[in-house]
Amino acid sequence: MSKPPSRPASFLKLARPHQYIKNAFVFLPLFFGWKLTDPAALYSACLAFAAFCLAASAVYVVNDLKDIEEDRAHPTKRNRPLASGALTPGQGLAFAGVLLAGSAGLTALLGSGGFCAILAGYLAINGLYSFGLKHKSLIDLACIAIGFVLRVFAGGVVTGITPSHWIVLMTFLLALFLGFAKRRDDLLLSAAGCEKTRRSLDGYNLEFVTASMMLMAAVVIVSYILYTLSPEVIAKHGSDKLYLTTIFVILGVLRYLQITLVECKSGSPTLVLLRDGFIQASLVLWIVSFYLILYVERVRNP
Repeated sequence: MSKPPSRPASFLKLARPHQYIKNAFVFLPLFFGWKLTDPAALYSACLAFAAFCLAASAVYVVNDLKDIEEDRAHPTKRNRPLASGALTPGQGLAFAGVLLAGSAGLTALLGSGGFCAILAGYLAINGLYSFGLKHKSLIDLACIAIGFVLRVFAGGVVTGITPSHWIVLMTFLLALFLGFAKRRDDLLLSAAGCEKTRRSLDGYNLEFVTASMMLMAAVVIVSYILYTLSPEVIAKHGSDKLYLTTIFVILGVLRYLQITLVECKSGSPTLVLLRDGFIQASLVLWIVSFYLILYVERVRNP
Protein backbone atom coordinates (compact mmCIF):
# COMPACT_ATOMS: atom_id res chain seq x y z
CA MET A 1 0.00 0.00 0.00
CA SER A 2 1.44 3.37 -1.06
CA LYS A 3 2.09 6.00 1.58
CA PRO A 4 -0.27 8.99 1.36
CA PRO A 5 1.42 12.28 0.38
CA SER A 6 2.44 14.70 3.11
CA ARG A 7 0.41 17.85 3.63
CA PRO A 8 3.10 20.16 2.12
CA ALA A 9 3.29 17.87 -0.91
CA SER A 10 -0.50 17.98 -1.23
CA PHE A 11 -0.50 21.79 -1.16
CA LEU A 12 2.26 21.85 -3.78
CA LYS A 13 0.31 19.46 -5.98
CA LEU A 14 -2.82 21.59 -5.53
CA ALA A 15 -0.91 24.65 -6.77
CA ARG A 16 0.07 22.78 -9.99
CA PRO A 17 3.52 24.35 -10.45
CA HIS A 18 4.03 22.37 -13.67
CA GLN A 19 1.41 24.68 -15.20
CA TYR A 20 3.59 27.75 -14.58
CA ILE A 21 5.20 27.22 -17.96
CA LYS A 22 2.08 28.83 -19.46
CA ASN A 23 3.04 32.10 -17.78
CA ALA A 24 6.25 32.23 -19.83
CA PHE A 25 4.12 34.10 -22.39
CA VAL A 26 4.75 37.12 -20.15
CA PHE A 27 8.31 37.17 -21.51
CA LEU A 28 7.34 37.29 -25.21
CA PRO A 29 7.33 41.11 -25.50
CA LEU A 30 10.74 41.15 -23.79
CA PHE A 31 12.12 38.57 -26.21
CA PHE A 32 10.73 40.13 -29.37
CA GLY A 33 11.48 43.66 -28.16
CA TRP A 34 15.28 43.09 -27.85
CA LYS A 35 15.26 43.72 -24.09
CA LEU A 36 16.35 40.34 -22.75
CA THR A 37 19.61 41.95 -21.69
CA ASP A 38 17.90 44.91 -19.98
CA PRO A 39 18.15 44.20 -16.21
CA ALA A 40 15.26 46.50 -15.23
CA ALA A 41 12.90 45.11 -17.87
CA LEU A 42 13.90 41.52 -17.04
CA TYR A 43 13.30 42.13 -13.32
CA SER A 44 9.84 43.55 -14.00
CA ALA A 45 8.97 40.65 -16.29
CA CYS A 46 10.10 38.14 -13.64
CA LEU A 47 7.90 39.82 -11.01
CA ALA A 48 4.96 39.74 -13.42
CA PHE A 49 5.65 36.07 -14.14
CA ALA A 50 5.68 35.25 -10.42
CA ALA A 51 2.48 37.24 -9.81
CA PHE A 52 0.72 35.35 -12.60
CA CYS A 53 2.00 32.01 -11.25
CA LEU A 54 0.50 32.65 -7.81
CA ALA A 55 -2.74 33.99 -9.30
CA ALA A 56 -3.01 30.99 -11.63
CA SER A 57 -2.49 28.60 -8.70
CA ALA A 58 -5.31 30.35 -6.82
CA VAL A 59 -7.53 29.89 -9.87
CA TYR A 60 -6.68 26.18 -10.02
CA VAL A 61 -7.56 25.78 -6.33
CA VAL A 62 -10.92 27.52 -6.76
CA ASN A 63 -11.63 25.44 -9.85
CA ASP A 64 -10.84 22.24 -7.94
CA LEU A 65 -13.09 23.33 -5.08
CA LYS A 66 -15.91 23.91 -7.55
CA ASP A 67 -15.38 20.57 -9.32
CA ILE A 68 -14.66 18.18 -6.45
CA GLU A 69 -17.50 15.81 -7.31
CA GLU A 70 -16.86 15.88 -11.06
CA ASP A 71 -13.13 15.29 -10.53
CA ARG A 72 -13.88 12.19 -8.45
CA ALA A 73 -15.46 10.64 -11.56
CA HIS A 74 -12.39 11.38 -13.72
CA PRO A 75 -9.70 8.67 -14.13
CA THR A 76 -6.79 11.01 -13.32
CA LYS A 77 -8.34 14.08 -11.69
CA ARG A 78 -9.68 11.87 -8.88
CA ASN A 79 -6.11 11.87 -7.53
CA ARG A 80 -6.05 15.63 -7.01
CA PRO A 81 -5.65 16.65 -3.34
CA LEU A 82 -9.20 17.93 -2.86
CA ALA A 83 -10.96 15.21 -4.84
CA SER A 84 -8.97 12.46 -3.11
CA GLY A 85 -9.55 13.91 0.36
CA ALA A 86 -5.85 14.60 1.04
CA LEU A 87 -6.90 18.20 1.78
CA THR A 88 -10.22 19.53 3.04
CA PRO A 89 -12.21 22.22 1.19
CA GLY A 90 -11.49 24.62 4.06
CA GLN A 91 -7.76 24.11 3.67
CA GLY A 92 -8.06 24.61 -0.06
CA LEU A 93 -9.98 27.87 0.37
CA ALA A 94 -7.42 29.19 2.87
CA PHE A 95 -4.60 28.24 0.50
CA ALA A 96 -6.27 30.13 -2.36
CA GLY A 97 -6.42 33.21 -0.13
CA VAL A 98 -2.71 32.96 0.66
CA LEU A 99 -1.85 32.61 -3.03
CA LEU A 100 -3.96 35.64 -3.96
CA ALA A 101 -2.34 37.68 -1.19
CA GLY A 102 1.10 36.75 -2.50
CA SER A 103 0.12 37.70 -6.03
CA ALA A 104 -1.25 41.03 -4.79
CA GLY A 105 2.02 41.71 -2.94
CA LEU A 106 4.10 41.12 -6.07
CA THR A 107 1.70 43.32 -8.07
CA ALA A 108 2.19 46.10 -5.51
CA LEU A 109 5.97 45.79 -5.93
CA LEU A 110 5.57 46.33 -9.66
CA GLY A 111 3.56 49.48 -9.02
CA SER A 112 1.85 49.28 -12.40
CA GLY A 113 -1.83 50.14 -12.62
CA GLY A 114 -1.97 48.62 -16.09
CA PHE A 115 -0.60 45.29 -14.89
CA CYS A 116 -3.00 45.31 -11.93
CA ALA A 117 -5.95 45.82 -14.30
CA ILE A 118 -4.78 43.01 -16.61
CA LEU A 119 -4.27 40.59 -13.71
CA ALA A 120 -7.71 41.53 -12.32
CA GLY A 121 -9.19 40.85 -15.77
CA TYR A 122 -7.43 37.48 -15.88
CA LEU A 123 -8.87 36.54 -12.47
CA ALA A 124 -12.35 37.75 -13.47
CA ILE A 125 -12.37 35.74 -16.70
CA ASN A 126 -11.17 32.64 -14.88
CA GLY A 127 -13.77 33.15 -12.19
CA LEU A 128 -16.51 33.28 -14.82
CA TYR A 129 -14.92 30.26 -16.50
CA SER A 130 -14.91 28.21 -13.29
CA PHE A 131 -18.48 29.09 -12.36
CA GLY A 132 -20.22 28.63 -15.67
CA LEU A 133 -18.41 29.48 -18.91
CA LYS A 134 -16.38 26.26 -18.83
CA HIS A 135 -19.62 24.45 -19.66
CA LYS A 136 -20.29 26.54 -22.80
CA SER A 137 -18.70 25.02 -25.89
CA LEU A 138 -16.33 27.32 -27.82
CA ILE A 139 -16.73 30.01 -25.15
CA ASP A 140 -14.71 27.78 -22.83
CA LEU A 141 -11.81 27.68 -25.29
CA ALA A 142 -12.09 31.40 -26.00
CA CYS A 143 -11.68 32.11 -22.27
CA ILE A 144 -8.52 30.00 -22.14
CA ALA A 145 -7.07 31.67 -25.25
CA ILE A 146 -7.85 35.17 -23.93
CA GLY A 147 -5.99 34.23 -20.74
CA PHE A 148 -2.84 33.60 -22.79
CA VAL A 149 -3.25 36.89 -24.64
CA LEU A 150 -3.59 38.74 -21.32
CA ARG A 151 -0.25 37.28 -20.25
CA VAL A 152 1.36 38.76 -23.35
CA PHE A 153 -0.19 42.17 -22.71
CA ALA A 154 0.91 41.99 -19.07
CA GLY A 155 4.49 41.41 -20.15
CA GLY A 156 4.23 44.35 -22.51
CA VAL A 157 2.88 46.69 -19.84
CA VAL A 158 5.57 45.99 -17.24
CA THR A 159 8.43 46.24 -19.76
CA GLY A 160 7.10 49.19 -21.70
CA ILE A 161 6.96 47.19 -24.93
CA THR A 162 3.79 47.13 -27.02
CA PRO A 163 3.25 43.58 -28.35
CA SER A 164 2.79 43.45 -32.11
CA HIS A 165 -0.53 42.36 -33.54
CA TRP A 166 1.27 39.33 -34.97
CA ILE A 167 2.34 38.06 -31.54
CA VAL A 168 -1.10 38.64 -30.06
CA LEU A 169 -2.83 36.88 -32.96
CA MET A 170 -0.51 33.87 -32.97
CA THR A 171 -0.78 33.50 -29.19
CA PHE A 172 -4.57 33.37 -29.45
CA LEU A 173 -4.47 30.86 -32.33
CA LEU A 174 -1.92 28.61 -30.66
CA ALA A 175 -3.96 28.57 -27.43
CA LEU A 176 -7.06 27.55 -29.39
CA PHE A 177 -5.10 24.78 -31.10
CA LEU A 178 -3.94 23.40 -27.74
CA GLY A 179 -7.43 23.79 -26.29
CA PHE A 180 -9.03 21.74 -29.06
CA ALA A 181 -6.40 19.03 -28.51
CA LYS A 182 -7.32 18.89 -24.83
CA ARG A 183 -11.05 18.66 -25.63
CA ARG A 184 -10.30 15.79 -27.99
CA ASP A 185 -8.69 13.92 -25.13
CA ASP A 186 -11.79 14.59 -22.98
CA LEU A 187 -14.01 13.19 -25.73
CA LEU A 188 -11.90 10.04 -25.99
CA LEU A 189 -12.17 9.50 -22.24
CA SER A 190 -15.94 9.93 -22.46
CA ALA A 191 -16.14 7.45 -25.35
CA ALA A 192 -14.10 4.96 -23.32
CA GLY A 193 -16.80 4.87 -20.70
CA CYS A 194 -15.66 7.54 -18.27
CA GLU A 195 -18.36 9.83 -16.95
CA LYS A 196 -18.56 13.05 -18.93
CA THR A 197 -16.90 15.67 -16.71
CA ARG A 198 -17.56 18.73 -18.89
CA ARG A 199 -21.02 19.75 -20.02
CA SER A 200 -19.35 21.71 -22.81
CA LEU A 201 -18.51 18.35 -24.43
CA ASP A 202 -22.13 18.20 -25.58
CA GLY A 203 -21.15 20.87 -28.11
CA TYR A 204 -18.18 18.91 -29.43
CA ASN A 205 -17.58 15.64 -31.23
CA LEU A 206 -14.41 14.03 -32.56
CA GLU A 207 -15.04 15.10 -36.15
CA PHE A 208 -15.55 18.76 -35.23
CA VAL A 209 -12.64 18.90 -32.79
CA THR A 210 -10.24 17.14 -35.16
CA ALA A 211 -11.23 19.41 -38.06
CA SER A 212 -10.87 22.48 -35.83
CA MET A 213 -7.42 21.34 -34.72
CA MET A 214 -6.30 20.91 -38.32
CA LEU A 215 -7.69 24.34 -39.17
CA MET A 216 -5.95 26.00 -36.21
CA ALA A 217 -2.68 24.22 -36.99
CA ALA A 218 -2.78 25.45 -40.59
CA VAL A 219 -3.66 29.01 -39.58
CA VAL A 220 -0.92 29.10 -36.93
CA ILE A 221 1.71 27.98 -39.44
CA VAL A 222 0.52 30.32 -42.20
CA SER A 223 0.32 33.24 -39.77
CA TYR A 224 3.86 32.57 -38.58
CA ILE A 225 5.17 32.39 -42.14
CA LEU A 226 3.44 35.68 -42.98
CA TYR A 227 4.93 37.19 -39.83
CA THR A 228 8.49 36.22 -40.78
CA LEU A 229 8.04 37.49 -44.35
CA SER A 230 6.24 40.72 -43.44
CA PRO A 231 8.14 43.80 -44.70
CA GLU A 232 7.19 45.55 -41.47
CA VAL A 233 8.75 42.78 -39.34
CA ILE A 234 11.85 42.54 -41.53
CA ALA A 235 12.37 46.28 -41.23
CA LYS A 236 11.80 46.25 -37.47
CA HIS A 237 14.22 43.41 -36.77
CA GLY A 238 16.68 44.27 -39.51
CA SER A 239 16.80 40.74 -40.93
CA ASP A 240 15.14 38.82 -43.75
CA LYS A 241 16.19 35.44 -42.35
CA LEU A 242 13.44 34.97 -39.76
CA TYR A 243 11.65 32.63 -42.16
CA LEU A 244 14.29 29.99 -41.32
CA THR A 245 12.76 29.59 -37.85
CA THR A 246 9.54 28.38 -39.50
CA ILE A 247 11.13 24.92 -39.80
CA PHE A 248 10.97 24.36 -36.05
CA VAL A 249 7.45 25.77 -35.73
CA ILE A 250 6.15 23.35 -38.37
CA LEU A 251 7.95 20.39 -36.79
CA GLY A 252 6.60 21.29 -33.34
CA VAL A 253 3.00 21.59 -34.59
CA LEU A 254 3.24 18.32 -36.54
CA ARG A 255 4.62 16.50 -33.51
CA TYR A 256 1.77 17.81 -31.36
CA LEU A 257 -0.72 16.62 -33.97
CA GLN A 258 0.96 13.21 -33.89
CA ILE A 259 0.69 13.07 -30.09
CA THR A 260 -2.97 14.05 -30.30
CA LEU A 261 -4.22 12.06 -33.28
CA VAL A 262 -1.95 9.00 -33.22
CA GLU A 263 -0.89 8.56 -29.60
CA CYS A 264 -4.04 10.15 -28.10
CA LYS A 265 -2.10 11.74 -25.22
CA SER A 266 -3.03 15.42 -25.40
CA GLY A 267 -4.86 15.69 -22.07
CA SER A 268 -2.38 18.19 -20.63
CA PRO A 269 -0.42 20.46 -23.01
CA THR A 270 2.05 21.40 -20.25
CA LEU A 271 2.82 17.76 -19.44
CA VAL A 272 3.25 17.05 -23.15
CA LEU A 273 5.84 19.84 -23.34
CA LEU A 274 7.60 18.71 -20.17
CA ARG A 275 7.79 15.06 -21.26
CA ASP A 276 8.21 15.04 -25.04
CA GLY A 277 11.81 15.35 -26.19
CA PHE A 278 10.91 16.12 -29.82
CA ILE A 279 8.77 19.13 -28.89
CA GLN A 280 11.38 20.29 -26.39
CA ALA A 281 14.09 20.09 -29.05
CA SER A 282 11.92 21.97 -31.57
CA LEU A 283 11.22 24.70 -29.02
CA VAL A 284 14.87 25.05 -28.00
CA LEU A 285 16.03 25.17 -31.60
CA TRP A 286 13.37 27.78 -32.39
CA ILE A 287 14.48 29.94 -29.46
CA VAL A 288 18.18 29.58 -30.31
CA SER A 289 17.71 30.28 -34.01
CA PHE A 290 15.45 33.25 -33.32
CA TYR A 291 17.89 34.58 -30.73
CA LEU A 292 20.83 34.28 -33.13
CA ILE A 293 18.94 36.11 -35.86
CA LEU A 294 17.31 38.68 -33.60
CA TYR A 295 20.25 39.50 -31.36
CA VAL A 296 23.57 38.27 -32.74
CA GLU A 297 23.04 39.26 -36.36
CA ARG A 298 21.47 42.55 -35.26
CA VAL A 299 24.61 43.34 -33.23
CA ARG A 300 26.85 42.52 -36.17
CA ASN A 301 24.72 44.50 -38.61
CA PRO A 302 23.23 47.41 -36.62
